[in-house]
Amino acid sequence: MRRTITRLGPWQPHAEGLNQIILLLLLDNLPFSTVIRTQIRMQLLHFSLFGDFNNYLAFILSRAKDVPVEIRKVAGLLLKNGLMAVYNLIEPEHQQYIKLQLLYGLGEANQHIRSTCGTTISNVIQQGGILGWPELFHTLLHFLNSGDPNRNGGAMDALSKISENTPELLDSDDAWSGQRPINIFLLELFEFFHSPHANLRKLSLRFVNKYIISMPSGLYTSKNKYLDGLFLLANEPDAAVRKLVCTALLQLVEFHPSVLEPRLKDVIECMLQLNKDNNDVVALEACGFWSKYWDAQIPSENLREYLPRLTLILLSNMAYPNDDDLLADAEVIDAKEDESIPDRYQDLKPQLPCSDEDDDTCTICNLRKCSASALDVLSNVFGAKILLTFMPIIEANLSATGDEAWRDKEAAVLALGVIARGCNNGLYPRLSEIVASLIPLLDHKFTLIRSTSCWTLSQFSKYIVQDSGNKKGYEQFDIVLTALLQRISDTNKLVQGAACSALAILEEEAAEKLAPRLKEILQHLMHPLGEYQKRNLRIICDAIGTLVDAVGEELDQALGSIEFSEFTEHLFSRCITIIEAQQRLAKAHPFSDKDFITCSLDFLSGLTGCFDSGIESLVLQSNLRDMLLKCCRDGAPDVRQSAFGLLGDLARVCPIYLHPRVPEFLYLAVKQLKIPKLEKTISVANNACWAIGELAVQVPQEISPFVTTVISCLIPILHQSEGVEKSMVENSAITLGRLAFVCPELVSPHMEKCMQPWCISLSTTRDGIEKEDAFKGLCAMVKANPSVAQSSLVYVCKAIASWKKIWSTELNTEVCKVMHDYQQMLTNEAWDKFMSDLDPLVKANIAKYLV
Repeated sequence: MRRTITRLGPWQPHAEGLNQIILLLLLDNLPFSTVIRTQIRMQLLHFSLFGDFNNYLAFILSRAKDVPVEIRKVAGLLLKNGLMAVYNLIEPEHQQYIKLQLLYGLGEANQHIRSTCGTTISNVIQQGGILGWPELFHTLLHFLNSGDPNRNGGAMDALSKISENTPELLDSDDAWSGQRPINIFLLELFEFFHSPHANLRKLSLRFVNKYIISMPSGLYTSKNKYLDGLFLLANEPDAAVRKLVCTALLQLVEFHPSVLEPRLKDVIECMLQLNKDNNDVVALEACGFWSKYWDAQIPSENLREYLPRLTLILLSNMAYPNDDDLLADAEVIDAKEDESIPDRYQDLKPQLPCSDEDDDTCTICNLRKCSASALDVLSNVFGAKILLTFMPIIEANLSATGDEAWRDKEAAVLALGVIARGCNNGLYPRLSEIVASLIPLLDHKFTLIRSTSCWTLSQFSKYIVQDSGNKKGYEQFDIVLTALLQRISDTNKLVQGAACSALAILEEEAAEKLAPRLKEILQHLMHPLGEYQKRNLRIICDAIGTLVDAVGEELDQALGSIEFSEFTEHLFSRCITIIEAQQRLAKAHPFSDKDFITCSLDFLSGLTGCFDSGIESLVLQSNLRDMLLKCCRDGAPDVRQSAFGLLGDLARVCPIYLHPRVPEFLYLAVKQLKIPKLEKTISVANNACWAIGELAVQVPQEISPFVTTVISCLIPILHQSEGVEKSMVENSAITLGRLAFVCPELVSPHMEKCMQPWCISLSTTRDGIEKEDAFKGLCAMVKANPSVAQSSLVYVCKAIASWKKIWSTELNTEVCKVMHDYQQMLTNEAWDKFMSDLDPLVKANIAKYLV
């Protein structure tokens, strides 16, 4: 390749140099060894030192039609990257040559070449600005008016890339002789909505949609023309264009609802059509319109006449498609096998996210959930008014017979659960009828009907329990409870999980009304513990924990001391076995499922919290301590989070069991507070901080060596409270108070750095035993460091004033003494001045401690 020389005419590539570069690009695209590829790239690097190297690349990209497209694209990529680095150093005549070739390439028949040229043009504008290429917009406008589809598409591509890289340029008065380029281009692009070429219709709409949020004057003044174009394109054969129509209307209703209001009837008709589109992706995009409609606070009355059609469309979208072979198969699945039903069928609530699956499957899942969510909103806005036309369809679907009708039946069941709360005034009088129609479906041959029926019954739990005060209502409650207990032992895992979740909801509502059947409920819940796996194990543990919380001491009374002991021992042993097995498995398979360990640790925390001393003997006889230490040291973040939570519970219930290994536990807990970027493991740090506080109270003699390190971690958290989770700040304040109480001489020197943020945090902490512990430490610090306390007197008073009532007589006496000591530190005049400056509410609340 020859070096560039002075020429009399325009630049032209030398055949020799051109062929050398093309050959190197071809060779670089072949599967040679690393050594050979390195040599090829060194050759290209050598050629890049020539002043007109980028000219050759531009020629290959735009003009070398006999070269394979892939090689031309590589030349374009090299050109783009090269110009980013040296464009402003290139000689002006070479810059001009490159620009001309890029514009020529915008009319290339191959879309990839046009796109590469568009990207490179955008990068040139980034480097040199529009003033360095003043004819560009005129040329692009000419291309749009040329009637050549290739030039049309190339111009749109270039404009799109410019709008992405330099969005302000097209909407600037200085960019084109005092005019805003976007206003001129928009008028041209609207015309392409009628183009016979599908690709141009799509490109023009995609570009215009970019400017909906900023709404330039050219778009606003042409809003009716734009809307007419959207309504036209809603009938476009290409689903991608129909989806862009949905996107446009969603953005308009979210950011500029006033643009739509004069044409609202047309808009609603359009969205109803798109919401029932045969393409699920389009239907899903359209379905999001209704929630944004409510958020825009457009009068709901505008939608009333469309309710019958809209609810029917949403119901139709909530049914699984006919080609879903998995759900159409009524064959049962053994509960002991691995999970074989996709996660998407396990979450019935519309707000739950879709799992990681292929796009088509996830779209079906999200369309179902999005439709359910829209129906939920409708029911809350219009209440029982939607039932007049909706319930006859629901009833017809529920009464349909034959296997071919199961999808519509299941969608009807789901819809009932979705509208249960919003339409409660209209549904409550028909509660017995609804329950009577759902109970038989719990035994239906199709899996999804059984599981959805469980969920829907749970949505009526509140009203079922409310009615249980009379004989007929209690019989209904009893029937529902019995049916859900039976489904817990279903042969299908999906149904098992749904039944456990439904039972937990019913337990919360029923509370002490469960007492007569506690023994039976526990028998049904205990049996699957040896069989459930993964997700369902967590769900059934939640159901057991909810039951314990709901009935409280009645559980012990209902079972009797012997049975109660057997109950807790069975649960405890099951959890220990799971942790042991999973820790052994993790040695061989480091990436094995951690859910089992996390679930078991959480459940042990629940047992410890609920049964206190009843669990102590079981803990003392187990090897839980060593397993817990390993979880705290080696576990994944979610395992460590649960492990430190259990550590805090054990410290409170049986600290003697932890005693020999307390220093190791403290070392690991403190380590969680020292991790850089704490926000990424904030839940782990939160539980570790709480565990440190519990250990400080229970084994104070072990905490001294760690106090200074812990405080150095807590002070930054208290000072940066606005950027940290509230629970983390609250736990830090409580732990600091507990340390101050048990080791005042070690904490006192640090008070000057943290007294004010500490008091601020305590003033927002809810009343309780933990807050009492923290205030014991605060009182100790006021005594140990009166000068620092005096400089923070306002903050101390605000913290004290935050108490509704201090139940501990001892602490109440200490707080009164602190306030009297403050009063004696100041002269009468200074004290009166201080009190007069206090917030009136704070002043009123601390008055009782000054009596």
